[in-house]
Amino acid sequence: MTHLWTRNGWWVRRLAVLPLHLLIFALVVFFLVKLIPGDPVAVLSGGQPMTPEQYEATRASLGLADPIWVQLTTFLGDAVRLDFGNSIISGIGVMDEMSTRLPETVELAVMAMTISALLALALGFLVVLRPRNAVSRVIASYARAAGAVPDFCLGVAGVFVFYSVLHWAPAPIGRYATSLNAPPRTTGFPFLDALLSSDTVLMSSMIQHLWLPIGVLVVAYAPMLLKLFIRSLDQAKSAQATRFRIASGASRPMVLLSVGRRALPSTIAMFGTIFGFMVGGAVVVEQLFAIPGMGEYAVQAVTRADFVALRGFLLVVGAVSLIVFFLVDVVTMSLDPRRRPGVATAGG
Repeated sequence: MTHLWTRNGWWVRRLAVLPLHLLIFALVVFFLVKLIPGDPVAVLSGGQPMTPEQYEATRASLGLADPIWVQLTTFLGDAVRLDFGNSIISGIGVMDEMSTRLPETVELAVMAMTISALLALALGFLVVLRPRNAVSRVIASYARAAGAVPDFCLGVAGVFVFYSVLHWAPAPIGRYATSLNAPPRTTGFPFLDALLSSDTVLMSSMIQHLWLPIGVLVVAYAPMLLKLFIRSLDQAKSAQATRFRIASGASRPMVLLSVGRRALPSTIAMFGTIFGFMVGGAVVVEQLFAIPGMGEYAVQAVTRADFVALRGFLLVVGAVSLIVFFLVDVVTMSLDPRRRPGVATAGG
């Protein structure tokens, strides 16, 4: 039974610790939001003077007058039921807002991450197989500059160059032209919904408005993935297993497939971290390009001291990141069984 748990049930073991990680993150979120300056009661009053009795009554209605341990247990109990409360400013349920805004942000990050991964694969093999090529040297230099320029700076530069100067991109006013209607909500992902609705005009407008923000994310984060993939390919290329395959007469495609398979696990492991960066970058880019999503919601929650909305935002983003890390672990351990719990120890 122990053998089954450690060898074949490794993914179950990883999945079982997710609730514990979420609990720890929820505790951190609760106390971290407490440290944010600002008085939600003052924001809620709109700056109007309040009597001490009115002030205390408002605090009590928000649950802020309860002892800290009561607030904590209430918060954790509601979080277990996926009830993050209502925004103290808008009065709309946080979960309702998340169900609308999260798919929009995730879609933007997934599209940018997909393009980044494809570029990393193609450019990584080009650099390793043609190291003396002039294009390969430029790509390698680009990879070494990973993270050198923040996504916000790239976004501002992109808007200035491609909108203000070259006029290649439309005004940064959202996902599509303001004269068009939103696609029928089917999946919650706007571009996918537009695709399913077969509205070619809306899809064309979305492509025109989204290529620049997606390009900003790709240029900002693809070098991180590319840099690691090039290093992993170099190591796999010079490994004894590769030399053995070449000596045994394996075809070039089979050798390249073997090299790529052994270089992927470490790169995929980094994928989860970069995806977290990509979601954070999408939040920033959404603000810059006026794209409705998690970014707008988070900024409003911070500026208005809406601690209920901010807690819900952080918990949802944290949960999504943990799920992505879990999926990355599953894929990585599937490609490289040595990374599974107990296997490396047994082999060592």
